[in-house]
Amino acid sequence: MSPPSSASIVDDAAIVLDRVAIRFDDEAILSELSLTVSSGTILGLIGPSGSGKTTTVRLLTGALTPTEGVVRVLGEDPRAFRRKTRERIGYMPQSFTLYPDLTARENVDFVASLYGLLYPRRRRRTKAVLTLVELWDARGRRASRLSGGMQRRLELACALVHEPSLLFLDEPTAGLDPLLRGRVWEELHRLREAGRTMLVTTQYLNEAEDCDQVALIAGGRMIAFGPPEALRRQAVGGDRVLIETEVPFDSRSLSSLPFVRMVHQVDERTMSVTVDDVGTAVPAVVEKLGQDGVVVVSTREDRPSFDDVFATLVQRDSDARAQAGDPTPSAEEAA
Repeated sequence: MSPPSSASIVDDAAIVLDRVAIRFDDEAILSELSLTVSSGTILGLIGPSGSGKTTTVRLLTGALTPTEGVVRVLGEDPRAFRRKTRERIGYMPQSFTLYPDLTARENVDFVASLYGLLYPRRRRRTKAVLTLVELWDARGRRASRLSGGMQRRLELACALVHEPSLLFLDEPTAGLDPLLRGRVWEELHRLREAGRTMLVTTQYLNEAEDCDQVALIAGGRMIAFGPPEALRRQAVGGDRVLIETEVPFDSRSLSSLPFVRMVHQVDERTMSVTVDDVGTAVPAVVEKLGQDGVVVVSTREDRPSFDDVFATLVQRDSDARAQAGDPTPSAEEAA
């Protein structure tokens, strides 16, 4: 599934990549990458380690120059950002880059000063963001003495202190426990509701559910792009429902229904049915089974995890490219 090229991009696009490629010594690091991020949305750049996520962020922040294609961030080429544009951007890198000998509060205060915040506002913002990431009580502790999870939260506080309109967050939840990851995403959703735009990279595939748009990347190529539910439907081929009957039943008779795309017999009394729309299809399937004298015990929607969605889409893309004579990493190699 290819996103639109820049020719059809709306005026409020915060990020535009149009057919971007990066090559080092004739090795393709990114290939034909195109996507558009509208203002006030969260884009999840999702894929395994080494897939090209951090390279993409470095490209968008001006640290790398594309070999081919067009890059626009807030309407400008990242390599030639005006100072006012840079002040609208926040960046949380993947690795710890703050000053270990400064306290948590001193780190945030220093970053705020770099963005020109005067002392009264700087003091207010420093307290606000440290409170937000639950580090105000540890404000006097040196960064080197914070745990890994606390350091990640401190870096998030530094990225937020100047109230940027666009945030690049490279693996913001890496190394955090599930409870803390949830709190980070709650804050990202709050920022989105306040009008912020975010590009978030992650190798936790289930975090796709928390994004407005998702770009799945493997081997430096984008293999799918769209809202999370659209990608799930793309992988499955529609909506999938599990139906359990009171007695054994041959599910092949359901294939004749016009809205049924696929039927799989799980066991004698359980079938998996892929349909156009689960809300309208299930009553019709139950009615059909009733006409055949079969009592339905239960029905439930079968939503595959994003691990399964990713594996399916990678394998499908790999098979298609292999048939076209353009091999790409298999699902196992990409993972």
